[in-house]
Amino acid sequence: MQAPHNRNIRWWMLSLVFLATTINYLDRQVMGLLKPVLEKEFSWDEKDYSYIVMAFTTTYAIGYMAMGRFIDKVGTKIGYAVSLIVWSLASIGHGFVKSTIGFIIARSTLGISEAGNFPAAIKSVAEWFPKKERALATGIFNSGATVGAILAPLLVPFILGHYGWRQTFVWIGALGMIWIILWWKFYAVPEKTKNLSKEELQYIKSDQAEKAEEKTKIPLSELLKYKVTWSFAIGKMLTDPIWYFFMFWLPAYFSDVFKMDLTKPSLPLIIIYSGTTIGSIGGGYLSSFLIKKGWAIGRARSITMLLFALMVVPVMFSKYVDNMWMITIIIAFATAAHQGWGANLMTTVGDQLPNNYVSSVIGFGGMLGSAAGIIFPLFIGIVLDAFKKSGNINGGYNIIFFIAGISYVTAWGLIKIINRKKTV
Repeated sequence: MQAPHNRNIRWWMLSLVFLATTINYLDRQVMGLLKPVLEKEFSWDEKDYSYIVMAFTTTYAIGYMAMGRFIDKVGTKIGYAVSLIVWSLASIGHGFVKSTIGFIIARSTLGISEAGNFPAAIKSVAEWFPKKERALATGIFNSGATVGAILAPLLVPFILGHYGWRQTFVWIGALGMIWIILWWKFYAVPEKTKNLSKEELQYIKSDQAEKAEEKTKIPLSELLKYKVTWSFAIGKMLTDPIWYFFMFWLPAYFSDVFKMDLTKPSLPLIIIYSGTTIGSIGGGYLSSFLIKKGWAIGRARSITMLLFALMVVPVMFSKYVDNMWMITIIIAFATAAHQGWGANLMTTVGDQLPNNYVSSVIGFGGMLGSAAGIIFPLFIGIVLDAFKKSGNINGGYNIIFFIAGISYVTAWGLIKIINRKKTV
């Protein structure tokens, strides 16, 4: 069935999800950019900072599962709204804390509430898009993470320079409240959207007919029987910790190794996070293009993910590169590849399960991915502290980059093994 050419409302709904994801990552990135300032004010070492990151990743892991189940229960509209209200208030709250414990509490609240973004976003895509468009739609909304990461190094130095770090958290956190108004006014499932044409509704449902009657909720014990539950979880567990490193430590990496001034707009960071937009949308487009050309859905996703896994490998050799702009390009390819990888990995769940199961599986896999991310920041802190004391912090970063380089290919191989089994 051809896509309708009139009033493509599904893309307008996707724009709301894109904006939410942009705000999600904008709020999340502020801490990493303010790290050098906060380290001086609160006398943190690398392990102190890693504990704060762990507070986020721990509650993010718990929140992923809890929010996924919550969103499946109350629906996308209410679940997404609750998630974003809480994380916006948590982001604002960072500006009022006066101790390390205060930051741990604020980051914990941010983590558990921000975990609702991707389960709600994927569920929204499953509600509004046929399978052949879902990877592209996921890539588009997932590029909001990139936009947020790009805006952060532009906005944070400006607000920091004029108003200080406390107001930086407050101003950026307040952006979510504007989104809530738009979301509550405009979002609904297709069947309840009054100005949606019959043609577009039929197109949205064109390849979902075989699951139309599957309305009963599935218990967690039943979810664990699906191969896609475990393949998705493995993919998240091996790659989410790497993304946390890219988010929370890249600003410090450029500051530590190349003496970059983070109180000014940071061109290397802008280049790196700009590239992820291409990876996110390009990754979604590539697999969708292959499917439209007649490729099997699973094969199209798998080949696309392999391509992006291979793009991360060059970061393993960062120790041989001492030019800031060359390493910027290498990392830009890796972060872009992560976004392309993630867009396709998340879409595999909606490909294989009915819509009312999607958030729960996304939540379960995301929980395990974040659980792995709980341990990795502590490992990073220990490694960087040890190498910093020896006067060679770059050596510590090289170890982390080596792990990053092998993680995606390893994840892809394990996913292939799981998917070849008849049962899990």
